Amino acid sequence: MERTLRNILVAAACLLVLGGLGVFAAVRQASRPVGQIAVNIADEFDNYFISERGVTALLTKGGGEPVLGTRPEGPRLRELEARLRAHPFVREAQVYRDLAGNLHADVRQNRPIARITHPDTRFDTYVDAEGHTLPLSPLFTARVATVARPGGTSLPSAFFQDSTGRRYLEFLRYVDEHPFWKAQVAEVFIEPGGKLSFTQQVGDQRIEFGLPENISEKFAKLMVFYRQIPSVLGWDTYHRVNVEYQNQIICE
Repeated sequence: MERTLRNILVAAACLLVLGGLGVFAAVRQASRPVGQIAVNIADEFDNYFISERGVTALLTKGGGEPVLGTRPEGPRLRELEARLRAHPFVREAQVYRDLAGNLHADVRQNRPIARITHPDTRFDTYVDAEGHTLPLSPLFTARVATVARPGGTSLPSAFFQDSTGRRYLEFLRYVDEHPFWKAQVAEVFIEPGGKLSFTQQVGDQRIEFGLPENISEKFAKLMVFYRQIPSVLGWDTYHRVNVEYQNQIICE
């Protein structure tokens, strides 16, 4: 019993010492001025819409609010995080200091899944998987399908946000999530009646998809066409392929 009590007291003393050291380290860290800014940008999708220099510029408001030599603490760090997250191509951001007092900014980028075209390409925008529009970037151009109405008419900026537009967003998500279709679908057109059609990277056929429903089944039918027709008759035999109707593939 006495040995158990002694062990408990020793363990408690160790915890108090470790806790004191932690508090001391935190206080010492907070008292140190920032000597360096370390930026880490995750690019798991090979997107480069924001650079390390751009992140540093956001942190310092273009140099107007220097960070080096300052001692940012909790509220200030959260403010810097919020500043980064306000950038359209920043999906997540974390700003913190290490034991040496240096400032770290870890950033995950937002990712477009399609490009909404406009008659004036200066007004083109991207759309992400949540249906939010993103501006074009001078740093990087994403290789994604384009979306427009026939004749080049552009879609409203909030098109993918309502219940109707979400159905078309599901189509774009499906294309983006399947590597074969992501590489194959080139230009997507939303017809006046709401039906979809698209051109391809390989093959001259225009694919008539119909309304954005039964998406996986329609792409499965299109895959049947790819596997059976071009290998026998050639890619240029048909110029129109319709997968709109159930259990049918119409080729002309």
